[in-house]
Amino acid sequence: MKKIELYTDGACSNNPGRGGYGVVLIYGDYIKKFSGFENNTTNNRMELMAVIVGLSKVKEPCNITIYTDSAYVSNAFLNNWITNWKKNNWKTADKKEVKNIDLWMKLVDYLQPHKVKWVKVKGHSDNIYNNMCDELARKEIEKNTKKQDK
Repeated sequence: MKKIELYTDGACSNNPGRGGYGVVLIYGDYIKKFSGFENNTTNNRMELMAVIVGLSKVKEPCNITIYTDSAYVSNAFLNNWITNWKKNNWKTADKKEVKNIDLWMKLVDYLQPHKVKWVKVKGHSDNIYNNMCDELARKEIEKNTKKQDK
């Protein structure tokens, strides 16, 4: 299986508000960047969208290491929350519906063919690719804010 590194980040101006996400996909010497924008969203939704978009670009089963600075996203897998949510029909331990269920379900589908390792990185630190993702996400917000304010 091919080995891919996937760096992801989401950002939001106000929360909820205008949001962006950034993705850096690395395969060997190849680096691809992706980004996007949503007008009325939350930071957590943008964090999830970054991973979903990154995984959607992978066209065959691979070994993927996903790097995120989002505790919300990484803890769902590193602490097995996702397994329990699915077992409990997408309910939390206190029987409330999981927030952003639409994106969690989509993410689970995109993960299916791959062998995935999750790595939580420190945000706004010395990780060049995490910083690159953050810059991509913030530029999307800035670019689209300028468009909408015209």
